[in-house]
Amino acid sequence: MSSQALPRGAPQHGALTTRRDAVRNYHRILDAAREVLGESGAEACMEEIAARAGVGVGTVYRRFASKDALIDELLQLALEQVLASTERALARTDGYGLEELLRALGQSFADHARYASLLLQRRTEDTTARRIRAAVNELAARAITAGTVNSGTTSGDVMALIWAMRGLVQATGEVAPGTWQRFLDIHLAGMRAAGPLSSAFPNGPDPL
Repeated sequence: MSSQALPRGAPQHGALTTRRDAVRNYHRILDAAREVLGESGAEACMEEIAARAGVGVGTVYRRFASKDALIDELLQLALEQVLASTERALARTDGYGLEELLRALGQSFADHARYASLLLQRRTEDTTARRIRAAVNELAARAITAGTVNSGTTSGDVMALIWAMRGLVQATGEVAPGTWQRFLDIHLAGMRAAGPLSSAFPNGPDPL
């Protein structure tokens, strides 16, 4: 080994360690934020988040300029997970992509239920909402073609179900965190059943 090898290697090792520490702290801060926001809501403070994460408050502020920026990051990560689930559902060709997406959305609602009110105050990019709505339309059409849902089912029915599922998760919270799964199972069973449906189409705010 040359006399120059160690000096060149030392900074690289130090940089790698720094990056690893930064990544670890990033995830610690996010995990702590989820806990503290779930407990204190809008009253949560960065100092408590830092203490829960086991890092200095300066470390938190170096990564997130404000609590709002931290909440925005949590929302962005949640949306990225939903979009990834959307792509996986669209990749299915067996007519069950719609069910997969609905279960993924229900799980997302449950995962973020404790601080959902803070996330809902943020405006979702129109492109994201359009992408999910387009996926619902496409997956509903595929399910009808495959015969996995009643032929009278509309994308409006599915959107109403998503809205209801989100409301149920918010209402039950930690008291009955798994209720949304049974609720979805019951509605999926109804959507699979043959027979005429009411001619009244669901109307209401877009749940996404």
